[in-house]
Amino acid sequence: MAAQPAIVADRVLDTANDRLKQRDGSVFWSGMILATILHFCIFAFWPDLTAEDFSFAASELEAIELPPEIEIPPPPKSIARPATPVIATADIDEEITIAPTTFESNPVDELPPPPVHEEATELAAAPAFTPFTVAPSILNRSEIQGAMRKIYPPLLREAGIGGTVRVFFFIDEEGVVQQTQIDKSSGHKTLDEAALAVASLYRFSPALNRDRKVPVWVVFPIMFQVVRVP
Repeated sequence: MAAQPAIVADRVLDTANDRLKQRDGSVFWSGMILATILHFCIFAFWPDLTAEDFSFAASELEAIELPPEIEIPPPPKSIARPATPVIATADIDEEITIAPTTFESNPVDELPPPPVHEEATELAAAPAFTPFTVAPSILNRSEIQGAMRKIYPPLLREAGIGGTVRVFFFIDEEGVVQQTQIDKSSGHKTLDEAALAVASLYRFSPALNRDRKVPVWVVFPIMFQVVRVP
């Protein structure tokens, strides 16, 4: 039996690119149809869109008058430099002397009256501040303590009632008390009167304003107190 020749059929294998090209047409038109249907549905069922009103009312413009322009004055002229002083020459007699001053040539018959210390008189009228550098100090403390024991009102002492009286003292240039005045009362009239009586017995050293004695107003407390001896 004679052998038949073998018939070989050439088969062409499809690649992925070929398969994509074959499906490309159907995929494209299918997408177009779906997109068209989707757009029709959106326009058919989507709510109506309206634009928001963003208009605004403009206020009336007001004209403002500008102030007039200020004229700047020109700068001042430069000041001329002063002239250099020139020392003048003069002939001075070195033997010139001043005439002696004598009482004969200047009589003292019509001298003015001495000045009146109006400042001290006005200062004594009422308590006022007077500048001083050295304050007056009390010179007779023991004498004042003894006078306070004698002047203390008996009724108030027996009742154990005391108090403090602040007293203004007007002291002259020699430290002598010229005037007294109550600054703050103790609350008892008899104690206030006793304090004024004691105040007149005070003696002070003079107040000094630098190296000059001056009259001053000062204030000191006068305290009445009952001391119980056990």
